[in-house]
Amino acid sequence: MTVSGLLVLVVVGVFGLAWWVSEAQFKPDHQYYTHPDHSDVVREIKEAGPGKNVVIGSPGEHTRRRGTYRMVWDGVEATVGDIVAESPDSVERPILSGPVPSVGTTVDVTSVMITDPKTSLGLDYSEVSVATELGPAPAWYIPASGLDDSTWVIAVHGQNGRRNSMLAAPVFHRLGLPVLVITYRNDEAAPPSPDGFLHYGESEYRDVEAAVRYAQSKGAKHVVLYGSSMGGLIVGQFLVRSSLANVVTATMLDSPLISMPMVVEFNGQQYGAPEPAIWLTGKVVHWRTGVDLDQLDLINHPPATKPPTLLIAGARDSQAPVQMDRDFAEAAKRTNWPVEYQEFPGAEHVESWNSAPARYEHAVTDFFSRTVVNPR
Repeated sequence: MTVSGLLVLVVVGVFGLAWWVSEAQFKPDHQYYTHPDHSDVVREIKEAGPGKNVVIGSPGEHTRRRGTYRMVWDGVEATVGDIVAESPDSVERPILSGPVPSVGTTVDVTSVMITDPKTSLGLDYSEVSVATELGPAPAWYIPASGLDDSTWVIAVHGQNGRRNSMLAAPVFHRLGLPVLVITYRNDEAAPPSPDGFLHYGESEYRDVEAAVRYAQSKGAKHVVLYGSSMGGLIVGQFLVRSSLANVVTATMLDSPLISMPMVVEFNGQQYGAPEPAIWLTGKVVHWRTGVDLDQLDLINHPPATKPPTLLIAGARDSQAPVQMDRDFAEAAKRTNWPVEYQEFPGAEHVESWNSAPARYEHAVTDFFSRTVVNPR
């Protein structure tokens, strides 16, 4: 083979890898969080003080993670606590709430609830519809526990996620704040985007605008924006781009995608892509979607509106680099953005609550008590 022929093969290979990485990053996958491997099987139920422990054989990755998780089987769920014993082929965890599966049941351990706010969290809710520019998008409305409903929380989930991932909703409810848990373009049951791609906030922020207008039509004067993972970047782009940003009184970002250039580089390295392929990925994305990744960066392109912000991240995040969150917290000091940063050791992506529920809920309660409920 000639040198020129070899060069062509290299270029084609790099371009093909960049195309594949762009597909993985920007194409919706509604089955992403619904792939239980069905290898976890209840081996034994043990009496343990006031409750029972479950011994799970052939444990998968989630089953071996430290912290509080949900165990799911046959459409039923229970909450299991931190690992109390483990071996190469089994894990023992206490059942904190919910039913006890029988021995031999195949279970899936997950970080999110599987049904709805009433079934999983005991919160009354109603299914509502938000009119977006692309059509109606379903949302859950969880009414306030107090009398004052002039400030609404709008919760924005992450890439390929669902409304059931918004685990801070019970804390907001206890604070007396109504919560609107939205869907946005390309979600299941929500309108698709014209090109079928995720735009990481560049267009999705307009669906948050629609949710804000919905809240305003119901009497809201102010909103709190709560975004996790890609939802955090959507919240950030709302602050950057929306004429309604001035109604935001505070924000909460949980494992947010602060800087898409840093996220793409990090994920490219996770895939083992060489630097030229990572660089080319951004160019391919811009060509295919029109999205300029360099602009989706709250570190280098912060918004003019900078509300008090609670930033939460897991130190073992394998989907977004934790250094990005640390850099953002430092940059916020230079731009006078009041950001409070809480890092959770050992926590994976959007699993800070799972790693330390009491600490997580205290951080959220304390922050919003000071900034929203009883501002100083």
